[in-house]
Amino acid sequence: MVSPQLLNAALTLRRGDGPRVGAERIALLEALDELGSIRAAAERVGVSYKTAWDAIQALNNLFDAPLVVARAGGRQGGAAQLTPAGHAVVAALQRVEMELADVLVRVEQGLVGAPEELGGLFWSLGMQTSARNALRGTVTRVTDGAVNAEVILAVGDGVEIVAVVTRESVAALRLAVGRSVIALIKSSFVVLAKGEDLVTSARNHIKGVVAARHDGAISSEVVIDIAQGKTLTATITRESAEAMGLTEGEVVTALVKAPHVILAVE
Repeated sequence: MVSPQLLNAALTLRRGDGPRVGAERIALLEALDELGSIRAAAERVGVSYKTAWDAIQALNNLFDAPLVVARAGGRQGGAAQLTPAGHAVVAALQRVEMELADVLVRVEQGLVGAPEELGGLFWSLGMQTSARNALRGTVTRVTDGAVNAEVILAVGDGVEIVAVVTRESVAALRLAVGRSVIALIKSSFVVLAKGEDLVTSARNHIKGVVAARHDGAISSEVVIDIAQGKTLTATITRESAEAMGLTEGEVVTALVKAPHVILAVE
């Protein structure tokens, strides 16, 4: 039997086939709106500054229009403000949360007497990924091949991502023009280069501007602003970051091989 004392809900907001947004990130958006500071908002919701900054990037990447306009740095750890889209998302979830208590009561009543494994399975559904980059896009072209297929996604403002996947994956994911898809790219698969007229074997050449750089003892995490508030993160050696002079505002090109792009649908 499902114990009513253990029953709780993790509310997410979703419109149509759009991205899901959880209550934790909504709390961060609310704090940003009130405080105007990334660091202050992070402290308010109990996360690190980097976690808050990463959450903002993820939200902006997964929506057609950015929810937050932010900049890193400064005494307060970065200023931020919600866009009209951000305010709309927050308002929508707040309205839904008003009904959550009544919904929980009805769900609890419906699960009384149900097998415990059924309740556990019902509440455990979800997906997580270790990929640092998750970019939502729309399929604009699928080119079929003998074994693999090339899938091109538009992720905003003229930026495209090319993926090479098996024909079986195309069928299983129902990939077709107009389909909403999330491109997953590990940050270690992103190679950074500077200069014009680059000739490489990488199918994806994505130009952008360095938005932030976080140095560790050996590696550096470099965040590239690529389009409409969307970002792409690369993990490279600190020695390479310093040799390339990768500072905020530097123009770079992110190189990603098409087979290194994993596609996911909801």
